[in-house]
Amino acid sequence: MRLTAMLTAILMAVSLLAAGAQADGRYGKQKVVYHINYDGGDGDKRYRGALRNIQNHINAVGAENMDVKVVLHGNGLGVLKSAKTNEQLKVAVASLKSQNVAFQVCANTLRGRKIDFNTDLFDVYQEDIVPSGVAELSHLQQQGYTYIKP
Repeated sequence: MRLTAMLTAILMAVSLLAAGAQADGRYGKQKVVYHINYDGGDGDKRYRGALRNIQNHINAVGAENMDVKVVLHGNGLGVLKSAKTNEQLKVAVASLKSQNVAFQVCANTLRGRKIDFNTDLFDVYQEDIVPSGVAELSHLQQQGYTYIKP
C-alpha cells in the first residue's frame, strides 16, 4: 500500500514537471517579421502600440528564442523619424534593438521622400537599409518568417 502511494506520488511529480517543461517551451523558436507602413496617429499612439506588441511577443517567447525583424516603409518610417524627438519611442526602439530586433528601412521610401537616414531617422545605419520594403516582406516569408501587422 505504501509502495503504491509512493509510486503514485512520484508519477504525479514527474507529470507536473513534464507539464511545466511543456509550458516553458510552449512556443519554441520563432522567426517573425512585423510590418509597419502606417501613420502613428495622435501622439504616435499606433507606433507605441506596435512596439509594445513586439515587446509582449518577446516576453512570451523569450528573446533567445526569437528572430524578429521590423520592416518599415512608406509612412512606417515615421516610427524612427518620431523616435528622434519622442522619448517613449526612442526608449522602446533602443530596448527592442538591445534584444536583437532588427529594424529594416525601405530604400525606395528613403529615395522617394528624400529622407536622409543619417540625420532624419533614429539609430539607422547602412546595413539597416533594404532595397524594397514590400520585396523584403515577401523574401522573409519565403524564408519561413511569420508575418504580423500590428
